[in-house]
Amino acid sequence: MKAQQKFAKAKQRRTFRVRNAIRRSAVGRPRLSIFRSNNHMYAQIIDDVEGKTLVSASTIEKDLYGAGKHAGNKEAAAKVGQSIAQRAIEKGIKEVVFDRGPYRYHGRVAALADAAREAGLQF
Repeated sequence: MKAQQKFAKAKQRRTFRVRNAIRRSAVGRPRLSIFRSNNHMYAQIIDDVEGKTLVSASTIEKDLYGAGKHAGNKEAAAKVGQSIAQRAIEKGIKEVVFDRGPYRYHGRVAALADAAREAGLQF
């Protein structure tokens, strides 16, 4: 098996492990799912019962993070966290479950989560 396929399978296993633990523990609460690429951060709040995205935010949005700046750092992740929390509270969502996916709770992921907590989301 090639190394790239091995890494992809390991990432998929981590994702399933984290997501299944979340589904068991958080009945009735929406899920704050994140995606981290090299250049951007994405966050969305998902209702798993209906299978719909309720709120989303990312560094691709021009009003959130201006064009020409590097959007793959902790500062940008914190802005995404604040934005997703504000949008969620406007829609009446106060409690969520944090789905870190295959990523460690470290660096940009932790910055996003801490900023969302400070802005009023509970998880």
